[in-house]
Amino acid sequence: MQTTESIKEMVKEKYATIANQSKDHNAFSCCGTGGCSTVDYSIFSEDYSKLKGYESDADLGLGCGLPTQFANIKKGDIVIDLGSGAGNDAFIARTIVEEEGQVIGVDMTLAMIEKARANSQKLGFKNVEFKLGEIEKIPIESEKADVVISNCVLNLVPDKNKAFSEIYRILKPGGQFCISDIVLSGQLPENLKDTTDMYTGCISGAVQKKDYLNFIYENGFENVSIKKEKVIQIPDDILNQYLTPKEVQTLKDSGTRILSVTVFAKKSKLKSCCGGNGHC
Repeated sequence: MQTTESIKEMVKEKYATIANQSKDHNAFSCCGTGGCSTVDYSIFSEDYSKLKGYESDADLGLGCGLPTQFANIKKGDIVIDLGSGAGNDAFIARTIVEEEGQVIGVDMTLAMIEKARANSQKLGFKNVEFKLGEIEKIPIESEKADVVISNCVLNLVPDKNKAFSEIYRILKPGGQFCISDIVLSGQLPENLKDTTDMYTGCISGAVQKKDYLNFIYENGFENVSIKKEKVIQIPDDILNQYLTPKEVQTLKDSGTRILSVTVFAKKSKLKSCCGGNGHC
């Protein structure tokens, strides 16, 4: 069984490679991990190209939703983007907060931070910055953010409860988050859960939908709602690399679903006695 640190190193290594690939290259794989399929399956990603602030160089095709669409970001807000990658969502958010606001991206992969900083410098943004750090220990002071966004990243985090505790900590009272992520309904076969590609490909690190929502409630968030949900279909040519034909059919018959969800929640306007973890 892999340790937390070995999982993180595995993710860093894979996403450092992805940082130096094009969106088109990443589209030839499951969630951009490379080598999963020889067919062009953009099975997770949404189309950003028509959104104001879209920058093609920052789009590596790694997202599974459009969190900025439902985040209620306003002009002048401070927005934190967790797992900011090459800067795609951060630059969309920057267009909304305008010059009066601020956007801070956090990513644990140095190659992604370097790519995002290069993109930001090229665009001449003065109110966007990118910090190296982990979501389980976000390098942001408490009650800094008006809004937290994240796109297809928390499924890669080993301690999801700690991640939501950290999101609560960095949000101002009355602030909100909007997160697009992958969750499960039903059980995956062991041969899918135990593969590196399926973890870094945003699948085997996903938890049950009900458990995911419970992490949010248990950390003190309110007004929790799912803004968008869609079923992710993994093509047979990918499944066949890990499962026998009989196992593929059993998975299909089981009713197990891999879901992309976009979740919204708010932090209470009242000061918490709990220190940000929802437990008094």
